[in-house]
Amino acid sequence: MAKQFTLNTKGPIVDTKAGKLRGYGLDDLFMFKGIKYADAKRFRQPTPVESWEGVKDALWFTHVAPLLTDNSPNIDHMIPHRFWPESEDCLSLNVWTTSLDKNAKKAVMVWLHGGGYSAGSSIEMIAYEGDNMAKHGDVVVVTVNHRLNILGYFDLSSFGDVYKNSGNAGQADIVEALRWVRDNIANFGGDPGNVTIFGQSGGGGKVLSLVQTPEANGLFHKGILMSGGTRKPTGAPRIDREIAEALMKELGVNDVPGLEATEWDDLKRAVRKVGAAFAERGGAMGPGGGFNWSPVANDWYLGSPWDIGYTEHGKTIPLMVGSVIAEFSFAAHIPNKNEIPSSKRVDMIGENFGKEHAAGLIAAWKECYPDKNELGLLSLSNRMGILEFIRQRSEAHSSPVYGYLFSYDFPIDDGWPAWHCADIPYAFKNAGRVDCCNEPGVMEDLEAAYFGAYIAFAKTGSPNGPGLKEWPAFTAASRSTMFFDRVSGAAVDRDQKLMELHEKVAPDPMAAMRRRRQNITF
Repeated sequence: MAKQFTLNTKGPIVDTKAGKLRGYGLDDLFMFKGIKYADAKRFRQPTPVESWEGVKDALWFTHVAPLLTDNSPNIDHMIPHRFWPESEDCLSLNVWTTSLDKNAKKAVMVWLHGGGYSAGSSIEMIAYEGDNMAKHGDVVVVTVNHRLNILGYFDLSSFGDVYKNSGNAGQADIVEALRWVRDNIANFGGDPGNVTIFGQSGGGGKVLSLVQTPEANGLFHKGILMSGGTRKPTGAPRIDREIAEALMKELGVNDVPGLEATEWDDLKRAVRKVGAAFAERGGAMGPGGGFNWSPVANDWYLGSPWDIGYTEHGKTIPLMVGSVIAEFSFAAHIPNKNEIPSSKRVDMIGENFGKEHAAGLIAAWKECYPDKNELGLLSLSNRMGILEFIRQRSEAHSSPVYGYLFSYDFPIDDGWPAWHCADIPYAFKNAGRVDCCNEPGVMEDLEAAYFGAYIAFAKTGSPNGPGLKEWPAFTAASRSTMFFDRVSGAAVDRDQKLMELHEKVAPDPMAAMRRRRQNITF
């Protein structure tokens, strides 16, 4: 049956604090795209969007944040991407909802995209579309664009108070977007008192940073960290002033106003050149022009809970925290591994981890994953850091934390273990949009379990609901992890022995990360 498209001069039109917006309808779904929520000058804090007369169209996605790296299509059969026009005028959000009744009070889910703090956008992946989540989950979905890399996380506070929080400009953008949600989402059918922020990779880091940001207190009520945000800070010193001075020299300007006035393309080229020079001398490694951009601890963002513990408000935020089984499997995946003789598999594992460790690793693997090929060890992500994060978080007893692992093997080359970003389509109920997710008899049940857990958590603070076996919160007494796979279920310490052994004998993961980043970025 054909879908019914609705767009005319009378609606759908919604009142916001700043003015009226016109979206469009598709059957019983309403979409509002490219809503400007704030303005911002380069390196400065955002300000709420100015009000307007009449009705503004919110019918299409607008510009995304400028990137320092060049987009290059790859692995789109596994992670379908969009490549979109960029502009510093990028502070926009998108809304999907099935109701415009201000009394509907639907749970609100606000998506914070991945890409570290350097790349990505609210629409970068096909899987980020919010229509199925809104329609089948009966929630209001919001996806957010904000400033990235040097524009969002460049600490220039040593150059004057006007730049006091420039190192958190991207986070301040998100806070401003959450204020927009608080002030306006009721008119889109949402409940401003029931907002969940969720994000993957760098998006998970943004979630945790907001938990530790007093300015965001009360603007959201639950958080989901997907494959990101749990790592201990490295403790490496910030070198932002040194970067700034090198950029000024490269560009022939004398001060930060000179950097502010520089055309973006010129600034981008300078950052890449300076970043390469810093990398050669052993500076910070990262996809954002040679630097690892990230939030800056100060009196606005108080710092990582690894360093300072959780804020009193942060302790009250229920969290759902997890990862996939093989985060960076692209460089280590072995095709047709089921055709490799068992003796050769043992040799391959011994070559990677040491011959003396092969038998123990394989035994621990088979105990944990009896139905999976042991060569999965070669792409296994160690999640001891995540388990420790969850354990410490569970000690803040005023709110629960739920741990999970997405351990499914995709139907590619005899089974490709879930990679970084592989679970996103299932969270949004968009698995059918990603070709490699379509495994008959598996996709529907796995998606029902994963998507259902996200929706239940957003609505109630617990991921338990129809289609999923009981998932207890993680506590010292019940160290439970939910494993999402062909058959999903919770277990206590199921892979603890495997992870402990893997951590002792695995090669340096950061060396492997550096090699992989030469070929791929997210």
